[in-house]
Amino acid sequence: MRSDSLREQSVREKQTTRREMLRNSGALAGGAFLAHLIPGAVRGGAAYGRQGTAAADALAAARAQMGAAPIQSQKLAENLTLLSGPGGNVVVLNGADGKIVVDTFLAPAWPRLKEALDGLGSAPVKTVIDTHWHFDHTDNNAPLHAAGATVLAHENTKKRMSEPHDLALFGFHFEPSPAEALPQETFAASHGLKANGETLSMQHFAPAHTDTDIYIVFEKANVIHMGDTFFNGFYPFIDTGTGGKINGMIAAADKVLPLTSKDTKIVPGHGPLGNKEDLTKFRAMLVTARDRVQKLKSAGKSAEEVVAAKPFADLDPVWGKGKLKGDVFAQVVYLAL
Repeated sequence: MRSDSLREQSVREKQTTRREMLRNSGALAGGAFLAHLIPGAVRGGAAYGRQGTAAADALAAARAQMGAAPIQSQKLAENLTLLSGPGGNVVVLNGADGKIVVDTFLAPAWPRLKEALDGLGSAPVKTVIDTHWHFDHTDNNAPLHAAGATVLAHENTKKRMSEPHDLALFGFHFEPSPAEALPQETFAASHGLKANGETLSMQHFAPAHTDTDIYIVFEKANVIHMGDTFFNGFYPFIDTGTGGKINGMIAAADKVLPLTSKDTKIVPGHGPLGNKEDLTKFRAMLVTARDRVQKLKSAGKSAEEVVAAKPFADLDPVWGKGKLKGDVFAQVVYLAL
């Protein structure tokens, strides 16, 4: 009896190990296939955990390219301003209580971000809010903290920023962020602030773009910042390496839409200022994309076969104008199911 039990345990362990190997090999194959879809991505650098100068160079080049974009300013309310350009969209609440800044652009934009913030009034930056952990939204945490601001984010943002990461899709490797860049204050589910005559409500999303995403409601101004759970007008990136899920992206839209009216201004992580109609269209695209890829995946199709099937051919003219084209987004959705 003891011998039979040991044999059964050995079989179960082998089956479990085989399942883990298949899952891991599938993830690696997905990343490798993305390298063929995006020229120059994942080339001999940090992909699959390997650090190297190629990965460092790719990240530095991305920072330099995106960070050089001019900063554009758009008034959302009397004391609320949208700054766009070098990275994720930044929202600034200005007033005598001190500025509150949502997201912080890429590092090369720091001198211009400081100039833009100074141009909005003499009050210092009191609070920085990170919508999630990605570098194009958190790069200037450290200089803003050095200037006296408290950085606030979901607890998972601090956790993710404290770890090394490989972003195979773009061939980037991230070392843990320095201590001065990490959020000094975190929350688990929700958080509120009152300042400058405005009430801010923050809520954590279930894993969507990442597992660190939050949205921020500026109640008086009727403005909602959704971070990268909303890309206005083009296919989004979903970071499966830090918990991203296509169903979570859809659930994020479902969570925010009931909070909106036709007059609500919705700030995406990337893209122009949006509204309820824009978010509704984005959600519909996500549902269509998920359902098409899920049908193919459930039929046993590999990621390569799904891409070859061109499931988004009719969507590409509208949604394929960003960094991710239809072939790449099909792969992203496949991995994010």
